[in-house]
Amino acid sequence: MNNALPVFKTWVPMWLIRLALLIVVLPGVVLFALSVSNVNAAAGYYGITPNDVQYSLIILYGAMASFVVLEGRFFKNLATKEYLLVGVILLTGTCYLCYLTHSFLVLLAMRYIQGLLTCGTISITLTLMFSKLHTERSKEIGYSVVYCILLCVVPLTTVITASIIDAFDYNVIYKCAMYSYIPGAVLMFFIMNNVRFNKRLPLYRLDWPSFLLYSVGLGFIGYVLVYGQQYDWLDDKRISIRLIAIVLLFAVFIIRQLNLKRPYLYLQAFRNPKFVLGIILLFVFYIIRGSFGITTSFLGGVLGLDPIHIGYLLLYNIAGIIIAVIIASRLVLLKIATRLIFIGGFVLLLIFQVWMCYLFNTQVDTVDLIIPLMLQGMGAGMLMVPIILFVVSSAPASFGNTGSAVGIFVRFVGFSTSIALINFFQLYGQRDHYNRFQERLSSLDPVAVQRLTDYKQVLISRGTAPDQAVKIANGLLNKGISVQAQLKFSIDYYHWMSWVIIGTIVLIALFPSVNRTTINVKANQPAPVAF
Repeated sequence: MNNALPVFKTWVPMWLIRLALLIVVLPGVVLFALSVSNVNAAAGYYGITPNDVQYSLIILYGAMASFVVLEGRFFKNLATKEYLLVGVILLTGTCYLCYLTHSFLVLLAMRYIQGLLTCGTISITLTLMFSKLHTERSKEIGYSVVYCILLCVVPLTTVITASIIDAFDYNVIYKCAMYSYIPGAVLMFFIMNNVRFNKRLPLYRLDWPSFLLYSVGLGFIGYVLVYGQQYDWLDDKRISIRLIAIVLLFAVFIIRQLNLKRPYLYLQAFRNPKFVLGIILLFVFYIIRGSFGITTSFLGGVLGLDPIHIGYLLLYNIAGIIIAVIIASRLVLLKIATRLIFIGGFVLLLIFQVWMCYLFNTQVDTVDLIIPLMLQGMGAGMLMVPIILFVVSSAPASFGNTGSAVGIFVRFVGFSTSIALINFFQLYGQRDHYNRFQERLSSLDPVAVQRLTDYKQVLISRGTAPDQAVKIANGLLNKGISVQAQLKFSIDYYHWMSWVIIGTIVLIALFPSVNRTTINVKANQPAPVAF
């Protein structure tokens, strides 16, 4: 960086710099979660399936994960102010195209480009943010704030977008995202000098082949995990062909990395058992965290809450995240045993899973959900910061950003796998319970007969014709069976996740080197986009 001229103008106070950086980061983080803020609304507007909506998020996630290493070269080639403003302008343009289009293919293309651009804008803003933090305490607080925002982004986006989608068409949220970039961009334009943060590196000898292999491979992984259940896995050529392509792409990618002098990813990092353990913990954490979607589906599908009221309930989850992130940050600074922090976080998630098994019913009061939602947030907040910093601290500094790049890869795969597991078990588990209920109910079953009679009497008393009342009553009974099947599946899935958590706790307790890894945020720190 030019020593004669700082990145920010001398008259700008530190609080304004941090505020401006936060204003620039937030739209990019929120843009990440827009696809899943209201899946049904997005599917209805674009005329696509819920799986298509999930895949649009996977595409953005995969673009970020694959571009994280290559992005650093672009960052070092352009002046900081120029790089940031160009990225924001292009992101605004992609949001505008998402607002205009009704085509799913155009939406996918824009989401992929948004992933690349978001990788760049978040990288530069967080690099600038942490360049102002010099002590270990300030860095840990900074990481905690950023990870807290990341954990809160999905429930927070649900809260923000619920009222917008309720009053306008779904595409309006992209217009709001477009406008949200403007204040930060204008502010940064006036407070930044046009200087380089690093010595300029020319854009030649970029490892484009590795990037393309990696990016296409991640896209295929996401496709298989999201659409596999819909297309009956290997019974469909679309899935089997992509599985073969995944194996070939990553085989070529691995061979290439082993033979390059400066590889895209240093695969030697996987020889470190602590690094591998950290990856396993991160993967399991995202699988367990993904099961929280079953709770939000329960709130909407069974209890009948609209997105606005679901958002209000999720505020308690956000409160739990904030509380736990503060506690975890303090424990890391106090050098408390890493094993105890991990076990404490997973125990909180275990309590949530078991508690919800007793709350999955049609008569539960929303007040009874407040404490479990806070516990889930506390468990996630207690684990997120320590696990990611544990992964980075376990990777030798000589391997560059490999720890961070692998971390975001594992989170991508964990998130996608969670979608696949829920889709798989929901289909077979829910269908199994539905068939069992159907077998128990017949025209001779006194409970079924009484329920149908009650439905018909209520409908007839409200003016429905008797023949129509019979049809509607049968429909209501089938709907009740579907709801009970969903509740039984939810209980089963949370039971399975509880056993996964117990196994993870045992693994942590029996792995002695966990405590021998010091989380050092001053020496080893995540690449900014790893957030």
